[in-house]
Amino acid sequence: MIQIREAIPSDAPKIIDFQIKMAMETENMELSKSVVEPGVQAVFQDKNKGRYFVAVAEGLVVGSLLTTYEWSDWRNGTILWIQSVFVDAQYRGKGIYRKMYSHIKEMIENHPDDYKGIRLYVDKTNESAQSVYQKLGMIDHHYDMYEWMND
Repeated sequence: MIQIREAIPSDAPKIIDFQIKMAMETENMELSKSVVEPGVQAVFQDKNKGRYFVAVAEGLVVGSLLTTYEWSDWRNGTILWIQSVFVDAQYRGKGIYRKMYSHIKEMIENHPDDYKGIRLYVDKTNESAQSVYQKLGMIDHHYDMYEWMND
């Protein structure tokens, strides 16, 4: 049985490990633990930055995601961005992300005055993730994301 819950500080080492693995898997990018660790800890120290959720199977954290906030003046409410999604390789294909997504969606549906929707971004070459998101009813919207990073 898979349980989804909000992450607690003792989950941080697993989340840090997941983030490092995800960057390597998805973008062939080697992240420094000395940067990722305080980045993950910052979320636990300041809920305004976001909230982690984890999937637990057989007492083990097997997946995680981060939600962050976007204020929408058009909708007069908060849109949750799903970021940093990772599912342990041996648990993929078992509906772990589907359960995490459903948990976030239910949270939004149960608080319609506060939350207005879900957004996420996905690498254009990550077709397997795109397929998962489409199966959950998410659409590839007409917006493209642009960014500038000072690193």
